[in-house]
Amino acid sequence: MEQSVDTIAAQATAPGEGGIAIVRVSGPLCCQVMDRVFRARNGRPLQNRMLTFGRVVEGDEVVDEAMAVLMRAPHSYTREDVGEIHCHGSQALVRRILLLMMNAGARMAKPGEFTCRAFMNGRIDLTQAEGVMRMIRAGSERAMRSAVRQMEGGVSAYVRTAREAVVTQLSQIAAAIDFPDEVEEVQTAQEVAQACRTLADQLLHSCDARAGRIEDEGLRVVLCGRPNAGKSSLLNALLGGERAIVTDVPGTTRDTLTECVQVDGVRVVLTDTAGLRATEDAVERIGVERAKKALDQADVRVLVLDGSSPVEEADVQALGGLAPHIVVLSKGDLPTVVTDAQIRACVGDVPHITVCAPRGEGLDDLRAALLAFVPEIGAESGALSQARHVEAARRACQSLQDAAAAIDAGMPLDVAAVDLSAALDVLGEITGETLNEQVISEVFARFCVGK
Repeated sequence: MEQSVDTIAAQATAPGEGGIAIVRVSGPLCCQVMDRVFRARNGRPLQNRMLTFGRVVEGDEVVDEAMAVLMRAPHSYTREDVGEIHCHGSQALVRRILLLMMNAGARMAKPGEFTCRAFMNGRIDLTQAEGVMRMIRAGSERAMRSAVRQMEGGVSAYVRTAREAVVTQLSQIAAAIDFPDEVEEVQTAQEVAQACRTLADQLLHSCDARAGRIEDEGLRVVLCGRPNAGKSSLLNALLGGERAIVTDVPGTTRDTLTECVQVDGVRVVLTDTAGLRATEDAVERIGVERAKKALDQADVRVLVLDGSSPVEEADVQALGGLAPHIVVLSKGDLPTVVTDAQIRACVGDVPHITVCAPRGEGLDDLRAALLAFVPEIGAESGALSQARHVEAARRACQSLQDAAAAIDAGMPLDVAAVDLSAALDVLGEITGETLNEQVISEVFARFCVGK
């Protein structure tokens, strides 16, 4: 990817009306642009890393009172000269300031171009750049912690360690080939093959795309059960508000209803579903089909049983042929008639919790049971949880396994070296050390403008 020498500008804060908006400029003409657009109240030029009060101007016309800061290269986000104007949060004003910057020699930044320049200038690697985007989009405390670790190089350090291990095996092969009188080739081959298998196993164990998806998108929890089992009441209780309509009439919920809630720093996506039953109602049939689809995609299927009524065949049918992960006995304020034996006969040995949604009883136990399905592994632990990283790591594993297989088949060591080199390159794709323009473009295309 060619490095641009243009000076770029964009709004760094979210579009919309607000108290403050920040307009950022970066590149070789940064100082010139800032001098044209901003005039300090004390009449002096902007000092490095000092926030200064003044006015945004167009010639002699005052456009706005604002604050401005100049950050000289290389001590800036992009490692270029970077300037920011902190103005009032009018979008009309932001557009005016950007137009002034364009007239002074800048151009509008592309999505992610500031962070792309930070990557191209060596301030961060590709995984850290992705961590920036994850932080912007983080919807939970867990996602934020994971993004911070990624931005600070947790994933990068793990990948670098793996690459160093591959380099070590390549150096052993090179020594055996170049110095056959001093290095025992057979023993070296056996050691390299074992090291390749060990590293491949470690990489595969570290891959958990599900953990990354749950961190970024949330734990998908689907409430299922026959009509009038208490699903909607449970949803409202977990959300702490009246989101779903609750009546004594069976079939009130005729579509999937999805809401998000934070549980101990984890984003949980709750879906209430239509009771699965045979129906002649065309609208309810659509709701039943959507409920089946939601159940199929769920991380946790919660079967809600009316604890005050005997277990029926309709309770089993509500699962759509899938096994539940948790059973909730609702209506805990009424005498419970459902027994442990009936639950085991119905769905097997599944954890069950009794709740009374109106009183909030049993909800803490349910929340704890849901959190048990959140993987501990993830970017928080330095493992590979992002889909792109997992896919590359698995390709590297295949190359490592191919190298070990080549040695086991008695092929020359330089054949295994080709596979090891391929593994090294693929691991480099994760951090961007092995440049792949298409991958890099795809990563930064997902960024917002101004970051």
